[in-house]
Amino acid sequence: MKTALWLYLFLFLAFFDLHAQYPILTPFAISLGAGPAFIGWMMGMYSLTHLPGNLLAGVLVDRNGSRRYIVFALTAAGVILLLQAHAQLPWHLLLLRAASGFALAFLSPACMTLLASLSSDPATQGKYMSGHGIIHTLASVVSPAAGAFIVAKAGYSGTFSTLGWLLIFTGVMAFFSVPKHSPGLALQKPALPLLQEQPELPVTSGPPVSRRYYLLPFFVSCSQGVLFFELPLSQGANGIISTGILLSLLSLGALLTLSLFFLNRLAPSIRIAAALLGMAVCFFSLAAFRSIPAGIILFILGAAKGVLFPAMASLFISLGGAGRMGRTFSLQSIAMSLGAFAGPVAAGQLREYVSPYFIAFVLLMTAILLLPPGGSGKLASYRPGLNSHAA
Repeated sequence: MKTALWLYLFLFLAFFDLHAQYPILTPFAISLGAGPAFIGWMMGMYSLTHLPGNLLAGVLVDRNGSRRYIVFALTAAGVILLLQAHAQLPWHLLLLRAASGFALAFLSPACMTLLASLSSDPATQGKYMSGHGIIHTLASVVSPAAGAFIVAKAGYSGTFSTLGWLLIFTGVMAFFSVPKHSPGLALQKPALPLLQEQPELPVTSGPPVSRRYYLLPFFVSCSQGVLFFELPLSQGANGIISTGILLSLLSLGALLTLSLFFLNRLAPSIRIAAALLGMAVCFFSLAAFRSIPAGIILFILGAAKGVLFPAMASLFISLGGAGRMGRTFSLQSIAMSLGAFAGPVAAGQLREYVSPYFIAFVLLMTAILLLPPGGSGKLASYRPGLNSHAA
């Protein structure tokens, strides 16, 4: 449990640093002379380099353990932020964001692998993973507003330096507190001979997941990228604090619905369709109804996100079946990374012709069409509570 608490602390600080930059990066890029199109590339570049980092991290963490990659990710990201504090040209910021995306790609896989290895009990592992999600959400609630207030007091350079030294200090703590070897591996090794004695068990079940379903996380991630691009830009350089507060309201809405565990009793198709429709209406309101306070819309948007992501995980569990979970979630992660890259880039290119919020609205309405029919297939019979007991 002590190791889990340390990991939660490292994840909180890392997510805090990441989300604290959201209201800052766009005004900072504008101050360096960047235009909307360039800002879209800058925002998307982080996700683009995050993708190969995730793929490489999965192999290296399994081979060498988590500790060195946790320390590397935290320390390298901190050094990059110190360099970012002295950026003078827009392309400096572009390169540093690309490097940051690659470095931090190692952190979450390494921490989640170590968390999973702390126990061989599936229920305990599930609790550890739930803690990871809660920590991420809590960090995203407080960090945007905190980052905005820090930059109002210390300026861009002071803010990036503060965040950078915080990450470096966290990396030093990880070096001394994270165990060199995963403690749960010893508990899992005795089970290996039992698995080897049963070669007749099937490795996979059911057909592969249709590629069209991966467009769902792609479009959702695109819409998020559009929001993170357009919201700071529409607030202007003088609206950093208001942007931070709005992003915190977004995360607060997600935290509210994530805590409503009874929603998991509903079928994934119902939750996904309702959440996508709610998010689409919110983006349409941001584009067309400027009289509605943005804080209210973003809180509702966050609440819809809190319903969507657990339901989307249930969707891919039901579609993937036993033996395909690793590949299924790996492809889902790739789709989301590509969407997080494509959304800001497209918004930056098309902003002069159409509201980026309307682009997000169209993407989410298209995503609804990709859902499987509610009364067909494995999805219709999947209920998280019932299936877990049946297993």
